[in-house]
Amino acid sequence: MKQKLEDFILFENDDFIVINKPSGIATLDERKDVFAPAILRMAKEYSSDAQVGHRLDKETTGALIITKNPEAYRHISMQFEHRETAKRYHAVVDGMHNWDGMLVNLPILPLKDGKVIIDRNKGKDAETWFQTLKVYKGFTLVECMPITGRMHQIRIHLTCLKAPIVADEMYGGPDVYVSDLKRNYHLKKESEELPIMRRVALHAFSLSFKLMDGSPMTVEAPYPKDFGVLIKTLEKYS
Repeated sequence: MKQKLEDFILFENDDFIVINKPSGIATLDERKDVFAPAILRMAKEYSSDAQVGHRLDKETTGALIITKNPEAYRHISMQFEHRETAKRYHAVVDGMHNWDGMLVNLPILPLKDGKVIIDRNKGKDAETWFQTLKVYKGFTLVECMPITGRMHQIRIHLTCLKAPIVADEMYGGPDVYVSDLKRNYHLKKESEELPIMRRVALHAFSLSFKLMDGSPMTVEAPYPKDFGVLIKTLEKYS
């Protein structure tokens, strides 16, 4: 069944739509696969003048803003440029960490292979705040607040803190299995254990911005099923 934008809408008025972006759909058309669904194309089918206000990685879920007219697009673009929006992400990371307003300020350089590295000479300024929400057995649920909007910023900054995001193969994040958490876990014969989460455990939990009349708006995106299952499993065995 073809997915439609209206399946994901959390908030809508005459100027803006905020969706809970699903995993596996790129924000913009991909050069490699022009026939794959993209949020921008779905948005234009829903509202002809639609533009996306920012991007989320293909695997990342959560709050994504779409504008419905050129004035709204200018309005939100200026807010992003002047750092007047607030994005809060939730991530499950490797290790047990107790952060209370931990700031990482390390410049990021994108490479040609789609990865990024920290490069103090050629990299662009990048800042992220991290706050521990809950510590589990061997893992931590973290709130991440990027000040800048560089590609893979949260992912590389967490790796620098020796806390890569669960299932983030690109930056060294481990898979989580029930057998890691549950004592004496026995798998049925002839069956292979699958990781609890099969994509990067990163979710854009909330987005705060100003409407056209200047009034503040915050939209929260509920966890998708796989992220919720990971949290419940960590709670159960911690």
